[in-house]
Amino acid sequence: MLGMAAQALTLLREVARLEAPLEELRALHSVLQAVPLNELREQAAELRLGPLFSLLNENHREKTTLCVSILERLLQAMEPVHVARNLRVDLQRGLIHSDDSVKILTLSQVGRIVENCDAVTEILNNAELLKQIVYCIGGENLSVAKAAIKSLSRISLTQAGLEALFESNLLDDLKSVMKTNDIVRYRVYELIVEISSVSPESLNYCTTSGLVTQLLRELTGEDVLVRATCIEMVTSLAYTHHGRQYLAQEGVIDQISNIIVGADSDPFSSFYLPGFVKFFGNLAVMDSPQQTCERYPVFMEKVFEMIESQDPTMIGVAVDTVGILGSNVEGKQVLQKTGTRFERLLVRIGHQAKNASMELKIRCLDAISSLLYLPPEQQTDDLLRMTESWFSSLSRDPLELFRGISSQPFPELHCAALKVFTAIANQPWAQKLMFNSPGFVEYVVDRSVEHDKASKDAKYELVKALANSKTIAEIFGNPNYLRLRTYLSEGPYYVKPISTTAVEGAE
Repeated sequence: MLGMAAQALTLLREVARLEAPLEELRALHSVLQAVPLNELREQAAELRLGPLFSLLNENHREKTTLCVSILERLLQAMEPVHVARNLRVDLQRGLIHSDDSVKILTLSQVGRIVENCDAVTEILNNAELLKQIVYCIGGENLSVAKAAIKSLSRISLTQAGLEALFESNLLDDLKSVMKTNDIVRYRVYELIVEISSVSPESLNYCTTSGLVTQLLRELTGEDVLVRATCIEMVTSLAYTHHGRQYLAQEGVIDQISNIIVGADSDPFSSFYLPGFVKFFGNLAVMDSPQQTCERYPVFMEKVFEMIESQDPTMIGVAVDTVGILGSNVEGKQVLQKTGTRFERLLVRIGHQAKNASMELKIRCLDAISSLLYLPPEQQTDDLLRMTESWFSSLSRDPLELFRGISSQPFPELHCAALKVFTAIANQPWAQKLMFNSPGFVEYVVDRSVEHDKASKDAKYELVKALANSKTIAEIFGNPNYLRLRTYLSEGPYYVKPISTTAVEGAE
């Protein structure tokens, strides 16, 4: 009896020898499902894949499907360096094949090669192959385009890769692919932003190429839909320190601020305003909330304006942005300084948390959690007084409001409400409120409330936050503290064993 791997080799030779080897392909396909990869690896030197690649050129539907599946398996058994060296021509052909499954197979091999430092040099010397990868960004199929972007992004992590991409004719290929249509142009921008984010040096290559400037031009251009897409890319660029520096130097942040100022007179501003305001929210929290808000006062003005809007989209953006801004202490202090305006905003968020659509309710609850959370090492008396007063601004009886929301039969809502309790669980004023609220402690340790995994996890986080607080034993009393510790040690999914006493009594 031949070993499975030997059987596969025999079939592979048959496929190579015959004119129309459909039966043999089917047999090879099923044999390969059973051969362990390590056995195939031992035979890797014997695997002649040329004939399989040739069959792909016949454009026969079933043969193509079988070959792709067979090659997928056999190529896994080969070292990336071997693939890069010995199958260059096949890879190039695979990238221009009319069938997307062949392109995806080829790009997954390219993906393996670029992850391997010995193999990647083989690709960098192969201008034709790189060119084909670039052209894959322009394909109809999103999976093909995404795989191509991922490989190019990976290649550009090295100096040699940056040079191959930006100091050769490839740059012209990138620029000509961009002309395909809007969608493809955005894909190339996405790649450029990904590369730019790696280091100041890679940003430098990207700016020299002219593509960053082109993206920024579109950000301030006339087309409002293009603007909305471009601000997302520019926000990604602002996630890195060198990216923010560049945007500030080029005056881009001032331009974004000016566009927000001018938005009042633009009937189409609702297309891009959400993205522009969120840009500042992210910028503030990554740099300095205070400096950002002082330097660009229009940002906070707009947030206060949006929260009063009748349009749920605008309210949602304001809520998200306040949540981002208030996620650290400096941001909370900036909000606190706006005094009664912020109190009014909290009243509004509390109202929306109770009455808005499900999706907006959840966003309100997330923002509230972010605003109210204080890390233990930052719990000064002033800040604790601040979060307590914020909490009480949300509604007449906020604790009851969130408890009511958490009792609705929607897991997502339930979890979002539990997150609010978890955010304040380590603050003494909140512990006193919980302890004095009838039935609240019972509700916390009652396992029958939650039915799905996400809710059980969220409840466990709440119990953990309470049980680990230094002030809890004193405020809740020892018996309740022990109940929390027991819950904690039994884990999130504990089910009480059913009592057997009744059965014993019956005997």
